Amino acid sequence: MQSAKLVSYLKAISKKKLFYVLAAVALCIAGIFFWKAQSQPAAAIEMIPLVRTAVVGAAGELKSYTYAGEVRGRYESQLAFQVAGKIIKRNVQLGSVVNAGDVLLEIDPKDLKQTVNSSSAQVRSAESQLKLTESNLQRYRQLYSQNAISQAQLDQYENAYEVAQAAVQQASAQYGQSSNQLDYSRLYADTSGVISSINAEAGQVVSAGQTVLTIVQNGEREVEISVPENRIEELRTALQLTISFWALPDLKVNGKVQEIAPMAASTTRTYQVRISLLNPPPEIKLGMTAAVSLTSAGNQNVNLTSIPLSAIYQTNDMPGVWVVTDHTAHLRPVQISGLDNNQMQVTGLLPGEIIITAGVHKLREGQKVRVSDGDRQ
Repeated sequence: MQSAKLVSYLKAISKKKLFYVLAAVALCIAGIFFWKAQSQPAAAIEMIPLVRTAVVGAAGELKSYTYAGEVRGRYESQLAFQVAGKIIKRNVQLGSVVNAGDVLLEIDPKDLKQTVNSSSAQVRSAESQLKLTESNLQRYRQLYSQNAISQAQLDQYENAYEVAQAAVQQASAQYGQSSNQLDYSRLYADTSGVISSINAEAGQVVSAGQTVLTIVQNGEREVEISVPENRIEELRTALQLTISFWALPDLKVNGKVQEIAPMAASTTRTYQVRISLLNPPPEIKLGMTAAVSLTSAGNQNVNLTSIPLSAIYQTNDMPGVWVVTDHTAHLRPVQISGLDNNQMQVTGLLPGEIIITAGVHKLREGQKVRVSDGDRQ
């Protein structure tokens, strides 16, 4: 009985050991598979890059540019007093219409009047001295005719008379100058026009030659614009200039280049250009905001195309351009003909083709690319 129980116990222990062994083997096999799975590299996922593109345009196509400007007068006079003083009266306002001879500003004439009075007194004094020397000269001439005095004495009185005459002329000239100074206390309009700016107010002390206001003469009207230096030649050869006005949206006027500043402005580094308006209607007023649109012809060689400089991909001595066809990049060899305002003039491309303009050195032949909707034209 005891032996049968022992055999049964031993069989139970053998079954447990076999279970544990099989479980350990299964865990080892699972661990091996897991380790292999982790040690194998993940399949590379190809990323399709998003590229910046441009549509090729012919170099000979017409180009349009627009510049903002302001309506100005053809002739503008900056007026100033010829004497210094304190402004006591202003007779015009900004935009006032004036005629030639109108008094625009006045300065205090008190000191100038005193100068005139002093000059007048000097004239009277010189004239009295002249009368005295003239009387003495006449008496001494009679004495000389009677041989009562010598020639030397007569010469002295003749010389005194001439000095008195010169003194009268000097005093008269000073009186005339002071009278002119008094007249300069009023600033007159030298021509008919419109007051476009006022730089001084009543009560302000101004110096001689200081600009106090600007008058725009009646007549021609122009638009002043600022043009960068790389557009000057295109402006000179523009086929057409059209001026539109923000306040008059339905009005368009043709124009022509009147003058181009010989030097660029020191602050903006742009050139001031005056565009003359051809047959402007009367509703165009000074100071209006205008937009000058010009159409210029590019290179008339139809075999040339214009592309950005960043689109060129150089391989050894052969320049090329990445052309996008069916969302695939293909390298196209091109011939460079010149550089114009950061635009390459090349042959080998057709107008309307899509080229890649950024990151060209990171692409490979036949690579799939994505084109953003904003770059499609």
